[in-house]
Amino acid sequence: MPDGEIITGTITIAGRLDKALAGAADLSRERVKNLIAAGAVQIDGTTARNGSAKVKEGAAYSISLPPPEMLAAEPQDIPLNVVFEDQHLIVINKPAGMVVHPAAGNPDGTLVNAVLFHCKGQLSGINGVARPGIVHRIDKDTSGLLVVAKSDAAHEGLAKQFADHSIIRRYLAVCAGHPNPASGTIAGRIGRSDRDRKKMAVLPDDATRGKHAVTHYEVRQRLNHASLIECRLETGRTHQVRVHCASIGHALLGDPVYGRTPKCLRALLEDLGFRRQALHAARLGFRHPISAETLDFCAELPSDMRELIDETAR
Repeated sequence: MPDGEIITGTITIAGRLDKALAGAADLSRERVKNLIAAGAVQIDGTTARNGSAKVKEGAAYSISLPPPEMLAAEPQDIPLNVVFEDQHLIVINKPAGMVVHPAAGNPDGTLVNAVLFHCKGQLSGINGVARPGIVHRIDKDTSGLLVVAKSDAAHEGLAKQFADHSIIRRYLAVCAGHPNPASGTIAGRIGRSDRDRKKMAVLPDDATRGKHAVTHYEVRQRLNHASLIECRLETGRTHQVRVHCASIGHALLGDPVYGRTPKCLRALLEDLGFRRQALHAARLGFRHPISAETLDFCAELPSDMRELIDETAR
């Protein structure tokens, strides 16, 4: 949800204001508390002052979101694995552990810092100084392919393809257990969890918040107490593969947020030093936004995931 705007709506569940507003507006409860304290929330036309106050279902709310603190990303000479590059865009195989763009807590050392250096500062300015060129993201501890726009025209063309779900995206993941059936589709709205607002979750079918999400999966290799699966994304929601796999009881190995590693595999992951979700963006395909050429890229599994698969296959 963009900052620097006013969002409006109605309360869907009566109760404490901060909790009810967090659910209705799809914001974290802590964020809502801070916005109330700043006088940025109105309920039925009156400025809210107390997050613990009771609010009725159907009450109209208005939230004035402050503009984000803009972080001027500086070019940094950080090695990049460039898969493809022309004057309009660059495709990169991102290593696990690298944050995509600067944010609070990660002001530098990001993919954006590295690409700014590599491209001599020439990136699309659509997302401002904090996220130049960024059309989509993958999590810090997920490895694999993503595309960065150098020009505004390329950015707009790529963003349109992501919006209409014509982008080809395939992920390889190692999940706990053996999914049954071995191939299928996971569909469900993804939004912030009611239990932990820092996490995402599959919401009830009748939920009025969150975003529609669809993941198609197929088991590629049965392992001991685990499986290598391929996931094809129709949509691209926050933590989509991780949340969807956890929702069917097959969380990704090493995922510190959405899954518990089976007891029989904990010692192995510790011995391997594997401390991230076992997830890799292995394939990315799209139509070049300027030339209309069909582009399709693949990235082999990184060594840590290959080792994990080999060890769990024994």
